Amino acid sequence: MTELSADQQRLVELMTGYQNGNMSDFNDLYEALKAPLTRYLWTFVRDAATVEDLLQTAFLQLHKARHTYIPPRPVKPWIYAITRHAALMHLRSHRRRQEAPPADALPDIPIPPEAEKLGDRKMVQQVLLELPRPAQEVLVLHHMLGLSFAETARVIGISAGAAKVRAHRALKTIRARMAKLGGRA
Repeated sequence: MTELSADQQRLVELMTGYQNGNMSDFNDLYEALKAPLTRYLWTFVRDAATVEDLLQTAFLQLHKARHTYIPPRPVKPWIYAITRHAALMHLRSHRRRQEAPPADALPDIPIPPEAEKLGDRKMVQQVLLELPRPAQEVLVLHHMLGLSFAETARVIGISAGAAKVRAHRALKTIRARMAKLGGRA
């Protein structure tokens, strides 16, 4: 196992403290993970209220499954997998009623640094939204939230090589689409 960064080590300490009943550690864990999990959930749903509900569902599932976390493994892939499961279950249960909001109602979503230099931010965001969900998910997990390809692969349930290929193809698609739209690709 590779050595953990200071940020990852802090999350392991918080999760271990939480497993031992320290609610202050849970509160710190929640604060540390709330923003990145929220960004990740936007790849599944585009509604602020639903994202907040899914975030709460993910933390409820984390609470129920806290005994399954094995230190000193990284916490992020474990909680992203829980969050992904909560989002997929929501999508399955709402598949028939799901409606996409109008494009102008979408919030500013973060875009990968590699894609930012390709053109106008709004145009890149729109192209990112047009990608298939698996491609969006890999870009968000790896390029925006900083998970390694191995961690991204564990979250999604694919190989690290497949995660790299998805990310490469997604960025290639963004570049091609931006070139077609008159971006700087």
